[in-house]
Amino acid sequence: MADEKRDARQDACATSKSPAVVDIEHAVVADDPRLWSKARKLSVVATVSAASMIAGLSANIYNREHNLLPAGVAAISQIEEQLHASSGDISLSLSLFILIQGGMPLIWSALSEFWGRKKVYLVSSALCMLGCIVAALSNKISVLVGMRCIQAFGSSAVMSLGAATLADIYEPSQRGTMMGIYYSAPLLGPSLGPILGGVLTQAFDWRATFWFLAIFIGVCVILFIPLKDTFRRERSLVYQSALKRRMAIQSAKGSEASSLSQVTAVSRVVPPAEDKAQCSTPAMSRGAIDTLARDRDLEKQQQPARGVLEVAAPLNDITLSLADVNPVKPIIHILRRLNNLTIATSSGFIFAFSYSIGYTCSRTLANEYGYNALQIGLALLAFGVGSLCGSVLGGRYSDYVFRKLKARNGGVSQAEMRLESTMIPMLFLPPSVIAYGWVCERHVSVAAICVMLFLSGFFSICIYSSTLAYIVDANTGRSSSAVATNSSFRGFFAFVAAEVAVPLQVRADSSTLPSFFERMPRTPIGDGGLYSLWAGLMILSELLILLVWWKGGAWRQRWELKERGLTQG
Repeated sequence: MADEKRDARQDACATSKSPAVVDIEHAVVADDPRLWSKARKLSVVATVSAASMIAGLSANIYNREHNLLPAGVAAISQIEEQLHASSGDISLSLSLFILIQGGMPLIWSALSEFWGRKKVYLVSSALCMLGCIVAALSNKISVLVGMRCIQAFGSSAVMSLGAATLADIYEPSQRGTMMGIYYSAPLLGPSLGPILGGVLTQAFDWRATFWFLAIFIGVCVILFIPLKDTFRRERSLVYQSALKRRMAIQSAKGSEASSLSQVTAVSRVVPPAEDKAQCSTPAMSRGAIDTLARDRDLEKQQQPARGVLEVAAPLNDITLSLADVNPVKPIIHILRRLNNLTIATSSGFIFAFSYSIGYTCSRTLANEYGYNALQIGLALLAFGVGSLCGSVLGGRYSDYVFRKLKARNGGVSQAEMRLESTMIPMLFLPPSVIAYGWVCERHVSVAAICVMLFLSGFFSICIYSSTLAYIVDANTGRSSSAVATNSSFRGFFAFVAAEVAVPLQVRADSSTLPSFFERMPRTPIGDGGLYSLWAGLMILSELLILLVWWKGGAWRQRWELKERGLTQG
């Protein structure tokens, strides 16, 4: 507890060395979440981390490559038979799920800046649970596809708000470690999803997978109920900007009403001729309004300075509503900063690689090694465990590098310092990706495949966890919007990767592919060629991170200076 308070003071002092900068991240708030006990903070991390598994489990509870997985055929075949669905319908449900799950965090993040984190967690989880229940009871494929979209919408909230919640309760020097711990749970979702789906389908039927999800989400909802909200509107630039707009509107209305009342009072003693003359010149009435407004502002300036708590008093007098929610403006603020756009693109490539390897590895193990769904899931656990280790260890190393560079810089930190921790994993990620592809191409021992899966997962998530922490650090007061924007990037990249990876990999006839790809010209390059291509994209992703490490600080500071002269929103 003492260490956390010391870190808070140091970070506040480091920021206060620049008097022109308003350190909204350390604004005085009641019941400061960063001063909570360690046990209380960890309980928040555990709850949010467990709930974040919903997204991974929901997306991977049944596999896209249904006509190529011998034991995975059960769930998809049952859906096709009972709901009279085609393979295109199944593929559509999976593609829409990825796309919606990536884009909808933009809506949830905007809502969380007004409702708070807890309310959004409860509403989104309840919505996802409802989608699972209706999906389990559905008798039409159109209902199932619709409910999968509802599941994607509901499950997308925790993934973006989880990182924002951690930013609410931890100082920048602690975020890398906690981000790594938080992100370890959702990384297991893609590995555990196929295993659980296969077991439940073989033991019961396809509906059991959705009943399982509904029960799991219900448990998460119960865990969220006693959770205390970590959001503090005094530390949210989005909320403060909306508040300023509302206060400006109310002030304008009040000034106009006051001026009209004074004009009315004057008109009672003005002769009719003068009154008529005044009414015939609207510019004069407008001038009166402007004069009164200036007088009112002058009176405010002459009032004695108030304390911090008194300045925050209007927050309690004005209540914002959903009409004040504008999810577009925060996104514009995020994307117009070149450092955010560059790092989000890099993160998108890394996340798309993770999605691609899950789909293509399932196909390789089924076709070349004759593995069933359970065996494939167990093999893919190597990637999940590697990702988990990379998330936890990479997060701790990220904080170590951040604290070391901060101390070397006289106690003053820069968000870009954290990116230096990615340089060692960068050396090993492309070789691991190439090695995985050619091990699969040559059909060597499955043990070699598992080793390469572990290494690829470890080094890719080592890098990704640091970029995620950087996105939070570099967008003070807009962490939720920044993470949501990053989620939309990675969702789009994953969607493209899932659609393109298999046609590039497969060396089979077109009858084994969904009808959408039958119309596409195909030049399959196999696992070796595909993951050599992915290695090149990983090098491109690493170069983008290095570019942000080199120039990101200057880009960010230039936009911060511009935004101080504009109305923030």
